[in-house]
Amino acid sequence: MTTFASDTDTLTRDALTVLQPGFTGTAAPDWLLRRLGEGLASVGLFGRNISSPDQLAALTAQLRAERDDVLVAIDEEGGDVTRLEVRTGSSFPGNHALGAVDDVELTREVAAELGRRLAACGVNFNWAPSADVNSNPDNPVIGVRSFGADPALVARHTAAYVTGLQSAGVAACTKHFPGHGDTNVDSHHAVPRIDADPAVLGDRELAPFRAAIDAGTRAVMSAHILVPALDPDRPATLSGKVLTELLRGDLGYDGLIVTDGMEMQAISATYGIERGSVLAVAAGADAICVGGGLADDETVRRLRDALVAAVRAGELPEERLADAAERVRKLAAWSASASASASASASTMAGARSGVAAGVPGAAGQVGLRAARRAVKVTVTGTDAFTPLTAPPYVAALTPVANIAVGDETPWGVTAELTALLPGTEAGTFGGQDAGSAALAAAGERRIVAVVRDEHRHPWMAEALDTLMRARPDTIVVEMGVPQADPRGALHIATYGAARVCGRAAAEVIAGV
Repeated sequence: MTTFASDTDTLTRDALTVLQPGFTGTAAPDWLLRRLGEGLASVGLFGRNISSPDQLAALTAQLRAERDDVLVAIDEEGGDVTRLEVRTGSSFPGNHALGAVDDVELTREVAAELGRRLAACGVNFNWAPSADVNSNPDNPVIGVRSFGADPALVARHTAAYVTGLQSAGVAACTKHFPGHGDTNVDSHHAVPRIDADPAVLGDRELAPFRAAIDAGTRAVMSAHILVPALDPDRPATLSGKVLTELLRGDLGYDGLIVTDGMEMQAISATYGIERGSVLAVAAGADAICVGGGLADDETVRRLRDALVAAVRAGELPEERLADAAERVRKLAAWSASASASASASASTMAGARSGVAAGVPGAAGQVGLRAARRAVKVTVTGTDAFTPLTAPPYVAALTPVANIAVGDETPWGVTAELTALLPGTEAGTFGGQDAGSAALAAAGERRIVAVVRDEHRHPWMAEALDTLMRARPDTIVVEMGVPQADPRGALHIATYGAARVCGRAAAEVIAGV
């Protein structure tokens, strides 16, 4: 059993318990281990903390040696947002591909396998799934992270994902409440606003969260978005009307409420992380996520002290902080019990871990590739007149700036997979006004495979494709974002995401495998 430092008072311990901080490096620093001994109950992991499954397992074991019931959280959505496979691309397609296939059993199976891989590495809390209804095609941060634009479809797949993930003993954290889909601003940079009336919100944004609650999701993550119909003054993360009255009261949710990252500009640039954290807990949040950018002991100290000071000043009821801390401990107890129940699958987990280490799906993980192949078949156009390539092509990747949630560390596209099938394949990355002409010059006489991501959101990308089509109408187009633009090209493949397995599935179509 964990032994806490005897000189840590209850108020200070509770303030530490509600924090979910990050850190740098692939081993736990001394300050983090010390904080676990003082009451810290959760740790958030990012791509920078992971180099291999074995290293990750050693890291989580190091954390549990200090506190046996620690919640180890990660942002592992699969698809475009991966931390386990941040340097290779995910073995699982993301939500949009699963929604395109629309087989809830497949979604449950994918989530269960992803959960087994996380559990095998000692991770027991996943900041997923995204339950956002991507009703705004210009959304810069959700996109393929959403199951789709239909609330009923998103609801049934969110429930399936929650069920699958938690069957492996990993707590699901359904996000981003009350729904980040109808926005055209990224909350990493500013405060998005959704101007929809309560009836629309109830039918559209809230439907997937109701389904997740019915499925037993152990956590819900709040969004840093302003929804005037719910609260005209404060973003959801800081709003008692949203977190307590709506989520707890109207929707009857009794699990853990986690904030999105508090260092995101929507909060840090308007309220500051200290004041924002106090307001979030007062509004009903139980855990403060921080560490994507601010990942040091000073951040933990600042937030701990801000919460303690707010209680002593009468700005934050002590019982509210105590309730939040107790909800964290309750989830930690569930995770420990669920992990023990899932231990019978240890041999399967070990096989999954070796599959991740090799960078390819193992036997148990073939579900990811199967799902990606099924997604590619949904809307592929031009196959009737298309002859698979036998000579190595030139891959022109028309690459937009990645959003912060996805990051720019993770490779994407079809180059590696086409090279494996058609050795000698060459490639280049292009962007901006001259992307099309530059790609033509680089390709020479080779057949061109143009890879895009959300063509409909990037005018320069559409212009580049226009240039390629005029000069080389036999160009093959692979859309790895939301396939909103009209299909074009000798062959047009929509992968519904940019995971490594999505690239593999597209390459197989191109090469006729």
